[in-house]
Amino acid sequence: MAQTLKVNGKDVTVEAEPGTPLLWVLREKLGLLGTKFGCGQGMCGACTVHINGAAVRSCLMPLAAVSGEVTTIEGLSSDNSHPVQRAWIEADAPQCGYCQSGQVMACAAMLKAKAQPTDADISAAMTNLCRCGTYGRIRKAVKLAIELNSEEKA
Repeated sequence: MAQTLKVNGKDVTVEAEPGTPLLWVLREKLGLLGTKFGCGQGMCGACTVHINGAAVRSCLMPLAAVSGEVTTIEGLSSDNSHPVQRAWIEADAPQCGYCQSGQVMACAAMLKAKAQPTDADISAAMTNLCRCGTYGRIRKAVKLAIELNSEEKA
């Protein structure tokens, strides 16, 4: 069955069963490999993408339920110029890097919803798991992303 989606600003038509998780459509049908498979149960967050700006675990989102614009890590910017991507690089947040695209997407959605999040807001939004335990560096990157995002908007 064919379905048209808007992914990273482009209209695309994909052939897939309506129950196919968005994660597999992105990776296997569209070749967008930045979105990772982690647990397949929506718990780890490695598969986080945005739908209409909100963070969504794509392993749980059936294709038929997708409505609106999907943004993957590849769609934040083509040159790592997004404030969150810049912060992740500057803070040297990743260790193995596997979870990091999901972490970046969770942070970007949080900043889109609230430009000056509190520590409690950060804790509530940044629930993705990191197998390497680099939570300190991730938190540092989040704080830097808040600064860079504010500077960009000024």
